[in-house]
Amino acid sequence: MQIGIVGLPFSGKSTLFQTITQTHLDPSALAKVEAHHAIVKVPDTRLDRLSALFSPKSTVHATIEFVDVVGLKKGESGSTQFTTNFLGNVKTNDALIHVVRMFTDEVVPHPEGSIDAERDIAVVEAEFLLADLALLETRVDRIKKQMQKRLEDQLKRELPLLDKCRQILDDGRALREVEFTKDEQHLLKTYQLLTLKPQLIALNCDEGQLKNAVQLTAGISAAHAKGRTKVVSFFGKIEQEMSELPGDEAKAFMAEYGITSSALATLIREAYALLGLRSFFTVGEDECRAWTIHAGMTAQEAAGVIHSDFFAKFIRAEVVRYDDFIMHGGSFAKAKEAGHWRLEGKEYVMLDGDIVSIRHN
Repeated sequence: MQIGIVGLPFSGKSTLFQTITQTHLDPSALAKVEAHHAIVKVPDTRLDRLSALFSPKSTVHATIEFVDVVGLKKGESGSTQFTTNFLGNVKTNDALIHVVRMFTDEVVPHPEGSIDAERDIAVVEAEFLLADLALLETRVDRIKKQMQKRLEDQLKRELPLLDKCRQILDDGRALREVEFTKDEQHLLKTYQLLTLKPQLIALNCDEGQLKNAVQLTAGISAAHAKGRTKVVSFFGKIEQEMSELPGDEAKAFMAEYGITSSALATLIREAYALLGLRSFFTVGEDECRAWTIHAGMTAQEAAGVIHSDFFAKFIRAEVVRYDDFIMHGGSFAKAKEAGHWRLEGKEYVMLDGDIVSIRHN
């Protein structure tokens, strides 16, 4: 999974990227490189607990790739607009984190001259809408020309869907606010539309906003948390300082400021929810591992995530829920005696936290 971090200049995008990826970027290179990439482990206390029980040779977390996308700047007209390579870098992202500046800093003034979250959100969303409209209009014209030569079923299905999307965008609405059928989602996937991508609006607050961050978030959520859009807040400067401290000192630092969850944990948790992702585990003395699947995937499909041969040669899945396993002291035997360990067929729908062993030919 790849998540792009976008936002207006000086909103704290690179600060967030460096904090959650534990990287340190050369300030002189920030404006020169179009995108910075880093892969991080998905924090999961359940996997940590399982690893402590089994003491495996290796523990493998699920991973997520973050991309700090450079590309919003002032144009010749004075308005904010995408640079040439922005779309190419952001269209491949599975979800977006839109960093919105809430903090004040006299040393680094806001490029628009004032702090206004609603304005900043509207500026970036307008650019996304225009980019999607331009792409759809080009595709619709091409389809109409193709249909004059040949009438294919896919073209007949695609044209009304694209017209539907154009109407939604013309109304000023993002496509992520709309529920599409599975067939429609499949057709739209190839277009990599920006307003269709799940989005986290991340409000970058400062130390002075610690006490009213909940109210600030609630106010923005009321206006923008629609469909696959969620609003969260974080404290960029504080969390960057915290990320540079050893574990115990970082915990004490969090306690001092009343921060209950790091930006990394919060953003990944919310991104997983928006993308409909789940985790299941395989355990043993050799390896304890977290695997990422989409909600609704069956045991057979999950087996295919582990290895393609497991899908084709699937027989049964031995399954126990993580909570049940821990409740019985991390013992498969006790979980089985209590009826919590079970055999499931290929149609079983996987649940978040399932511990699985695949039987296959």
